[in-house]
Amino acid sequence: MATLARQRRQEILARVRRDGAVRVGELVEALDVSDMTIRRDIAQLADRGLLVRVHGGATVADLPGSSYEPTFSAKLGEQVSEKLAIARAAAELVPAGSSVALSAGTTTLAVAEQLREVDGLTVVTNSIPAANALHDPMRRDRTVILTGGSRTPSDALVGPVAVSSLRNLHVDQMFLGVHGFSERTGCTSPNMVEAAMNQALIASAAATVVVADHTKLRLVGLSTIIGLDDIDVLISDPGMAVDDQAMLRSHVGHLIVADQDEEIVTRTKDLG
Repeated sequence: MATLARQRRQEILARVRRDGAVRVGELVEALDVSDMTIRRDIAQLADRGLLVRVHGGATVADLPGSSYEPTFSAKLGEQVSEKLAIARAAAELVPAGSSVALSAGTTTLAVAEQLREVDGLTVVTNSIPAANALHDPMRRDRTVILTGGSRTPSDALVGPVAVSSLRNLHVDQMFLGVHGFSERTGCTSPNMVEAAMNQALIASAAATVVVADHTKLRLVGLSTIIGLDDIDVLISDPGMAVDDQAMLRSHVGHLIVADQDEEIVTRTKDLG
């Protein structure tokens, strides 16, 4: 029951962010629950500052500024099932014996956990949690390279030391977690130094895979990391509206929609 309530509130929040406002009656019909249930959901989301409760519905809350950076622990419990589905789809793209780079973030941590099943893997990362997740002294077929640098609120190592450590590295794929993404700004970060580090990780890779759940759409951070047209693969979840999926298909190389509930991965373009 708790899982259903959480999914319902995520859907309400997604609709508010997409449309700017929602009405209780529309949500009752769309989600097939009672008026009282929807009002209770809206009240709880409003208490958390995620939307504004108004007569008959809700409107979008003022989003934090572009330099606002939530902590790693604050993001860890958000969109857990979506991140797991995205991570499983990401791991399917990694063959045995390959090399990958992982940026910092909670979604890329989920990817790291799924990559533990890949044989003969070399991983380069500036994420302390991802490096810890992949560390296993018994796995002599796995190499984990953790960059140096200064630590950020998202447990990323950044700065000139971190960037210089990537100068002569060449990996097959880079998995990028982002603060937000939009058609206008591309993928962004609230931290300019972390954005520069992510760009260095991208430069070391033959292909860039962005892993981002639907709630990241239209969130804008201070600094652009990469434009949508430069993304080889973007993996998200079914919470994204059909129109938004179409927009992404017109920009990124491939869009993968990972659905954990149905245990399917929908590829919107042929990956062959």
